[in-house]
Amino acid sequence: MSAVLPPLPPLPTPRDSGGQPELLQLGLPEDEPCLRADAARNRARLLEAAARLVAEHGAAGVTMEAVAAAASVGKGTVFRRFGDRTGLLTALLDHSERKFQAAFLSGPAPLGPGAPPVDRLRAFGRALLRRSVDEMDLLLAAEPSPDRRFTPAPRRVHHGHVTLLLRQALPAADCELLAQTLMGYLDPAAVHHLTRRCVMPLERLEKGWDDLVARLTCTDPQV
Repeated sequence: MSAVLPPLPPLPTPRDSGGQPELLQLGLPEDEPCLRADAARNRARLLEAAARLVAEHGAAGVTMEAVAAAASVGKGTVFRRFGDRTGLLTALLDHSERKFQAAFLSGPAPLGPGAPPVDRLRAFGRALLRRSVDEMDLLLAAEPSPDRRFTPAPRRVHHGHVTLLLRQALPAADCELLAQTLMGYLDPAAVHHLTRRCVMPLERLEKGWDDLVARLTCTDPQV
């Protein structure tokens, strides 16, 4: 008999009105919000070193040892700050994830509030596809192990947002399962396969997303 896993802690519910939504931090809990000034400087220094390595050698060149050497600190310092390589790479993605969350939670329509749910769903998928293409190597390198693939906070926030929009558009549907299906289309590994292995242009993936949303919600795609 397999062990019963404990439930995941709840995440903030995305809000479309009533104030600025809380954005989620990707990194380790102890990274926020009250680091000592010297610890905050050290963290920033490590992330700057990691970003330089990404720019010079790609995500594959980012190891704990390489970051420690580039920042002139001991390897143990990097491990204490980020836990492991995945934690380090995830922290590098924090800034763009916060911007993306701000855009779909409280930014201008149609990605943000103020547009019909189907229009917002279409805009969300297009924006996430573009982000995946722009940050593909880093997203894939930061991909968690298979047993944790669906549990990182950003992925759960994205799934929750898609579920919310589907409930507004299709109140009688099993929106949680439909959201999983839609998120599969937007998975970075799938986008990597389609754009780099199959050499499909991003525009084709965007049109495919519009078509999928249109067929699911029984609207005409706006291409």
